[in-house]
Amino acid sequence: MNAIIKKPVLTEKMSSLTEKGNRFGFIVDMDANKIQIKKAVEETYGVTVTDVNTMRYMGKSTSRYTKKGFSFGRKNHYKKAVVTVKEGDTIDFFSNI
Repeated sequence: MNAIIKKPVLTEKMSSLTEKGNRFGFIVDMDANKIQIKKAVEETYGVTVTDVNTMRYMGKSTSRYTKKGFSFGRKNHYKKAVVTVKEGDTIDFFSNI
């Protein structure tokens, strides 16, 4: 897979967006811009991208109790891109399985 696209987002919310508006979600590289994301999706999946929306998420703080006391940590930051493809085009994530 392309270095810009890390993995697709496969959740119930993204599935409903896909059915309604032909939109697909991806976790992408933090330094990638919209133009690079558009080009990467078009090359990887062979579709025509009409719109790209990006969101940056801050990693959440986590803590858990262990035998040695409380353990604190942080989840990773990530960037999510929601890509709208041309009407009639579609991306099938499960074709390789």
